[in-house]
Amino acid sequence: MNAVSDEQMKPAGVSAAPVAQGEWRVEAVRVWAAMPRKGFFLALAAAWALVFQFLGNATFGHIDSASLFVWLHGVYTAPHQNDDHGLLMPLVIAGLLWWKREALLAVHKEVWWPGLLILAVATAMHVVGYVIQQPRLSSVALFLGLYGLTGLAWGRAWLRESFFPFFLFAFCVPVGSLAENITFPMRLVVTEVSVALAQGLGISVVQDGSRIFDEARTFQYDVAPACSGIRSLMALLALGTIYGWMTFQAWWRRGLLIAVALPLAVIGNVARVTAVIITGHFAGQKAGETLHDYAGFVTFAVAMACVLWLGRVLREEATADSGGAARSSPPPQTLARP
Repeated sequence: MNAVSDEQMKPAGVSAAPVAQGEWRVEAVRVWAAMPRKGFFLALAAAWALVFQFLGNATFGHIDSASLFVWLHGVYTAPHQNDDHGLLMPLVIAGLLWWKREALLAVHKEVWWPGLLILAVATAMHVVGYVIQQPRLSSVALFLGLYGLTGLAWGRAWLRESFFPFFLFAFCVPVGSLAENITFPMRLVVTEVSVALAQGLGISVVQDGSRIFDEARTFQYDVAPACSGIRSLMALLALGTIYGWMTFQAWWRRGLLIAVALPLAVIGNVARVTAVIITGHFAGQKAGETLHDYAGFVTFAVAMACVLWLGRVLREEATADSGGAARSSPPPQTLARP
């Protein structure tokens, strides 16, 4: 195993020192001035955005607008939906691009005409999505086309260096009803485990699908789709993906941080529902509902802390492995002069 230092584990091109307070504007001007063909890219990006503004959505259902941007905002802000994280992800992506600014400025930039192929694929995807009235497919096309335009303006090396931030646009694509294949099994698992734990504590409760009630019917709760843990799952997936990619080079460490999202989301929601059952048993239905409204923040904070703790353990392990490999390497041999 080759020795890997902490500096080598950092992504290439990351600024060694953060920008001091009050110097953000100067730094932004510097980065802006260093980017070539800004007008070329902005003109193409504006034209691309206009396509989705006026010919982006063909459904005209509960969101009566031809704009894909209006449709996306309506989905993100709709009540009882699980896609509200889509509003936050563009800010996260912009932050990651800023974090990688030195690496992005350092790559060789050129007009790369194969970027038009990516744009053509995105255009075809949008046409299909528009015809079959699937705005989600058009959403993928929107982000893919924007990625292709950056490659057209600044080259293949730019595409390679900016791949991960643009990949995070996947979290901006609404899941909607497609999540039912995930939320329904999660609801049943959370309900069954929570009921079993409550019964183990001596609380007589009965399960009926995703509904939970006591034998006297003094309280009754339903583990609804929004309570399945899907929101925590999506947030933890995004956190694990970003944290793993920024911190590690080894794919198995990155994958482990992503993989723990599902069990942590389920465990957190089991703890939440079990606490609600216990509270409802001793303090009544209203008290259980009040706890339900606030306990989700606590369980998610604990799950997020677990992800960060696991990342720290993996980082310490990687540092120890690097140090051990360095110590086990034989000293360089020198040739004795005759």
